[in-house]
Amino acid sequence: ASEPGTAPGAGPGILQTSKEPGPCVSAVPTVSPACPPLGLESLRVLDEQLRASSHKRQGLGAHRGRLNIQSGLYDGDFYDGGWCAGREDTEQWLEVDARRLTRFTGVVTQGLNSIWTYDWVTSYKVQVSNDSHAWLPSLNGTEEAVFPANKDPETPVLNLLPSPLVGRFLRINPQSWFPNGTVCLRAEVLGCPVPDPSDAHAWHPPAPPESQLDFRHHNYKEMRKLMKRVSEECPDITRVYSIGQSSRGLRLYVMEISDNPGQHEVGEPEFRYVAGMHGNEVLGRELLLNLMEFLCREFRRGDPRVVQLVTGTRIHLLPSMNPDGYETAYKLGSELAGWAMGRWTYEGIDLNHNFADLNTALWDAEDNDLVPHEFPNHYIPIPEYYTFANATVAPETRAVIAWMQRYPFVLSANLHGGELVVTYPFDMSRTYWKAQELTPTPDDGVFRWLATVYATANLAMASGERRPCHYDDFTRYGNIINGANWHTVAGSMNDFSYLHTNCFEITVELSCDKFPHASELPEEWENNRESLLLFMEQVHRGIKGVVRDSDTEQGIPNAIISVDGINHDVRTGTGTPGWGGRGLGWERERDREEAGNGGGIRTVMRWGRGGDEDGNGDRDRERNEMAFGIGNCRWGWK
Repeated sequence: ASEPGTAPGAGPGILQTSKEPGPCVSAVPTVSPACPPLGLESLRVLDEQLRASSHKRQGLGAHRGRLNIQSGLYDGDFYDGGWCAGREDTEQWLEVDARRLTRFTGVVTQGLNSIWTYDWVTSYKVQVSNDSHAWLPSLNGTEEAVFPANKDPETPVLNLLPSPLVGRFLRINPQSWFPNGTVCLRAEVLGCPVPDPSDAHAWHPPAPPESQLDFRHHNYKEMRKLMKRVSEECPDITRVYSIGQSSRGLRLYVMEISDNPGQHEVGEPEFRYVAGMHGNEVLGRELLLNLMEFLCREFRRGDPRVVQLVTGTRIHLLPSMNPDGYETAYKLGSELAGWAMGRWTYEGIDLNHNFADLNTALWDAEDNDLVPHEFPNHYIPIPEYYTFANATVAPETRAVIAWMQRYPFVLSANLHGGELVVTYPFDMSRTYWKAQELTPTPDDGVFRWLATVYATANLAMASGERRPCHYDDFTRYGNIINGANWHTVAGSMNDFSYLHTNCFEITVELSCDKFPHASELPEEWENNRESLLLFMEQVHRGIKGVVRDSDTEQGIPNAIISVDGINHDVRTGTGTPGWGGRGLGWERERDREEAGNGGGIRTVMRWGRGGDEDGNGDRDRERNEMAFGIGNCRWGWK
């Protein structure tokens, strides 16, 4: 059951308005007792729907008055962190055009996002209008209501209107502000569309999706129930298992989907999706839960694409890597969690900065000409200090590392939120003092391809009409970017995965809004469904192979596989197949040699370009085709 004052499935932070109509709406039919946000934060409200009495400068215009919008590093550009009025008086206002008759029920406000100044509104009034000329104020009894607002720049404050107001336009009219600051705010408006046949922008309830998936936010208990239900509906292709516990003892559950769950099969690659690394970035969690439902139901229906994917791939879905952080954000709800509440673990650790920094060790060795003969260019070991009991390593991080080491994952994506872009390694800049620096991996071309696959199939990213979420316009780069060239991150999961296990992993920033309202989840599923499926299918690009001893025909574990021109080798797994990077126009040469004083066999497979004398082979004929060899994660350009 929902908590008092909440809408079912919306999360505790979205409060209900009174079910009794107030004097302003006595003749208006009730659409819903709990109204969702109009979409200032999610960008459903366009820039041209926002207007203001004045603005301090262009970068502080009405279009920046969106809840949780983030400022660039430097103030004074076109991307500041909120709307600021050009004058300090009580006649200033920020106006929202809903473009249709709307039952307004509440307003959420924040102050200005800036590292240089402190500005927020401490009280405001609200008015509505049908024509933007005649305005009706929100009343508290017989007097115009004055709503208490913010006490700091970042904490969102929700005010419900004493009685819902119906109109097309809503104005927020600041009455007081922080004494040492000026009139600045960011906002979201809650409202329900009211059917109006004469409205050119008439609203019609969207048809429910065919799949009838469970589109709501699921707390820990509800997530477990959904995973259990899916497993019971599809027992032959699913398995639920735990990889460990959070700081507060919540289990990190994984759903495996495969035709033989619980078994690694020769020739069948292992794939993973991870969501919820930052607990307040919740969309990935819900998408993976929906993906579980979708794959189960479509497999039962016999959908050829899903059947082929499930029977040929071992899929692992971790919907919540940071369940403690999620529970913190969930209790506040979609509009009140702010930008950071729930991001960290219960111990205050950012999990995407918590993996061992293997980049520095590799680059130091490269600078001293130690790679690859004295220092490996792959399977880089974890530093000893990182394994100490008193090391600042979250139990969630330790659990995921053990998971990576247990399964020979081939491909992965880490689902985040707060932007619309796909990033690829390296995430850490090679020059340690640079906040941004292009730092490609030896497999940069393949990573760019993988990122492009997800970005181009994503409906929101591919839209030519969307504006930047905050201050970076990623559309200029096809909605993909090298992680370090965006902002450097030491100890990221992507870099660790590539350097320690050789599994290729990208990060997908799914939405401008870190915690979309439940009403937006069906659209977000449609935005991402094809991307989620298509990205998984990339695990089958290229040629699969098994490294065997020529005398015994037995598989050789820990065989090193090299690709000419790529300074990043891979190894076959123990008791698992080795996958060689080979496509049309490649030739193979295999050597066997003693592996040092260990006395074992070390197999080196070297792949060289075949074909024409100039090395191009069939490249001209199949210029746009790429061949990937994958295993323990090896991919290679053709």
